[in-house]
Amino acid sequence: MKQLTYGFGVNPDESQNYFLVSIPSRHTVDRHVKIHECFEWTPGQVRHASDKLRLIIPRNKWNKIAPDLTAEFNARLKANKLNPGKFLTTGTPVEKFLGREMMILLWAIENCDPGEIPGAIVNWKGLMPEERWWLYTITNAATGDINDGKRGWRVALRFALCNNPYDDSQLTFNF
Repeated sequence: MKQLTYGFGVNPDESQNYFLVSIPSRHTVDRHVKIHECFEWTPGQVRHASDKLRLIIPRNKWNKIAPDLTAEFNARLKANKLNPGKFLTTGTPVEKFLGREMMILLWAIENCDPGEIPGAIVNWKGLMPEERWWLYTITNAATGDINDGKRGWRVALRFALCNNPYDDSQLTFNF
């Protein structure tokens, strides 16, 4: 029997820590996706003072990575016999470890040219989950605040994922 989870694998009985992806509707003036790290679960995704805004990214960049994030996360959830998720404009909770992996890719592309995003996805997919968790821990400790995108580990992630050569034959995207 599958456990009751929300979004991408969030089970509040196991952990109150999760990430919340807020995607604006197509009719909204603000076209930026906001990602918060949340430390308290309340049904209905109520915001708390302890929530921490991790990133604001243009929707066009989000749209380039969302299908690959969805596929990666759902494959892992399925392997663990959990319900699949999808990103919704009403807000989508993401389990804390999947959220940390997501942040690595997002931090890497936040200041890159959109043409570099396919390579970043390939390089991100080449990392094991444990490697992504370690990178999140190091990056978050040094440059995890909302305004840290142009220094330290955030820049290192951009160079490592966006500027690292990859084999074009590995590209299989559904744009």
